[in-house]
Amino acid sequence: MSVPFLRLQAGWDELAQPLAEALLRVGASGWYIGGPELDAFEHAFAEYTGARHCVGVANGLDALSLALLALGVGPGDEVIVPSNTYIATWLAVTHIGATVRPVEPCPTTWNLDPDRVEAAIGPRTKAILPVHLYGLAADLPALQAIAERHGLALLDDAAQAHGVRVGGRRVGAGTSASAWSFYPSKNLGALGDAGAVTTDDDRVADAVRVRRNYGSRVKYHNEVTGVNSRLDPIQAAALRVKLPVLDAWNDRRVAQAGRYLQGIADLDLETPTVLADTEPVWHLFPVLCADRDGLARALAARGVETLIHYPVAPHLQPAYAHLGWGPGTFPLAERIHAHELSLPIGPHLALSDIDTVVDALRALVPRR
Repeated sequence: MSVPFLRLQAGWDELAQPLAEALLRVGASGWYIGGPELDAFEHAFAEYTGARHCVGVANGLDALSLALLALGVGPGDEVIVPSNTYIATWLAVTHIGATVRPVEPCPTTWNLDPDRVEAAIGPRTKAILPVHLYGLAADLPALQAIAERHGLALLDDAAQAHGVRVGGRRVGAGTSASAWSFYPSKNLGALGDAGAVTTDDDRVADAVRVRRNYGSRVKYHNEVTGVNSRLDPIQAAALRVKLPVLDAWNDRRVAQAGRYLQGIADLDLETPTVLADTEPVWHLFPVLCADRDGLARALAARGVETLIHYPVAPHLQPAYAHLGWGPGTFPLAERIHAHELSLPIGPHLALSDIDTVVDALRALVPRR
């Protein structure tokens, strides 16, 4: 491929010396579970997001599940989730025995539609779980107002939103809690699986800390039926190295997205609308096109790698067939999942790479 979808190895190359030093430091420390590296990252990421607390966990799915449990969600409760999202958002709800209540996205932002959320609230609704999909902010002010009116928890899935700002403030504070993934391809990515929960609520943070460690705060004394979901010190150390460059790496993504938006503005492609008073970080650059698969093949023939996020909507996955939601149940999500194509973007692609993709698109996609 002349233009790969993402250059992960280049991130190591840019930070090779401090990353190697961090890994050696962990190895020499003798602290292989918990300890000062984890404490230091949790403090740094809490400060970055503006939250009172950051609690590291093993991965983004656990961050969602443990945050829901800490917010008092469980069997018999309903959680409003986007119909357009990666399946992990739904899995977190059903793993703890709660019920998903899918709500369609706004047709222009492709993120959870606040108007539809309010209409979906019922007597069993306990929480709203928006996703900042593609690194574009969900409408947090509107969703927060709805949550407060109805006495609901607001947990935002920030797995693709490291550094996103809403009203000048970074995502990660101000809601009931925020759940994070540090999967290697994320804007802030570890060297393996990793996740965290940020929150301003002391009780929520304490509950996540206890549940991530077998339900124990004192060794061999288990208060609740917890899990083993601890953020590894090696991952914490790597994330500490990458956190100071996150904003600069995000700036590169924003510049690339701007190049795309300018270069394809007259083509028969749809892109999501960025909400006013928000600053995206473009974890992905998604477009909708009539013949998504055909365009992907044509771009591959020209050396451009693309991915699909995501080919099958959660309600049409075999895992949720028992819920009885067939084709046509959530048409807005189905349209996005049927036509979405993610173009190459990332901090180690050059603007010339983006120009190569734009030139290919202009040769392949008709004008509006």
